[in-house]
Amino acid sequence: MSRLHRRTWLKTTIGVVLTAIMLFPVYWMLNVSLTRDQDMRKSPPDLLPLHGTLAGYRTVLDEQLPYLGTSLVIGLGTVLLTVLLSAPAGYALAKLRPRGGGILSFVLLAAQMIPGIIMAMGFYAIYLQLGLLQSVPGLIVADSTLAVPFAVLIFTAFMSGIPGELLQAAQMDGAMALRTFWSVVLPMSRNAVVTVSLFAFLWSWSDFVFASTLVNGGAHEPITLGIYHYIGNNNQQWNAIMATAVVASLPAAVILVLAQRYVAAGVTAGAVKD
Repeated sequence: MSRLHRRTWLKTTIGVVLTAIMLFPVYWMLNVSLTRDQDMRKSPPDLLPLHGTLAGYRTVLDEQLPYLGTSLVIGLGTVLLTVLLSAPAGYALAKLRPRGGGILSFVLLAAQMIPGIIMAMGFYAIYLQLGLLQSVPGLIVADSTLAVPFAVLIFTAFMSGIPGELLQAAQMDGAMALRTFWSVVLPMSRNAVVTVSLFAFLWSWSDFVFASTLVNGGAHEPITLGIYHYIGNNNQQWNAIMATAVVASLPAAVILVLAQRYVAAGVTAGAVKD
């Protein structure tokens, strides 16, 4: 028992230390966001904001809110478009078994390996002809291309586990494929919908490659470009820069905490079959 007790304490200690190391950048970001300008270059630096200030956060409210609003619109638009495209595709691959479905699944898997900068340059050439550069809808479509292949695979794995008897019962009641999908399959796929929505939002919220290529210099720029421009213009006000990073991290962190149990169920769905 003594050896087991020591082993448990050792594992707990190692886990706490590793967690502290991984979370230290987040803590330091918060610490610097509350540090005064005159204390920024102290050596050694203060581990706690002993003379804390909210000047950085006031700067965020004055200058960064338009960027945050644009990122929110882009994130929600990406979630909506991703779910609209990937949920029916996942249902078709899982239950309707179209001809060439295996090849399509492979193509979706391979699509996730394409570097983002290559896709960004392709979108730039297309948007230049269509007049969609520096537009929010154009960025929503571009961000969705990152999320849709992953989302289709998640929906396919999840919907494969839905009992076929339920679909047969719906068909016996006169429901066609579309009605079966809307009234039976989609409500049962809540965990997958939450998982896909979360990842789509996080990808669009943190995107920099597409944003810097397709909307840089436009009237509506996301928060990633807001931080980028801010660093270039105010490279001495690190408390304001870190305050912007803290505020930009809050929506994603809150959504992740609220949706974590749905995400765990959605990601592991289809991993085990009876």
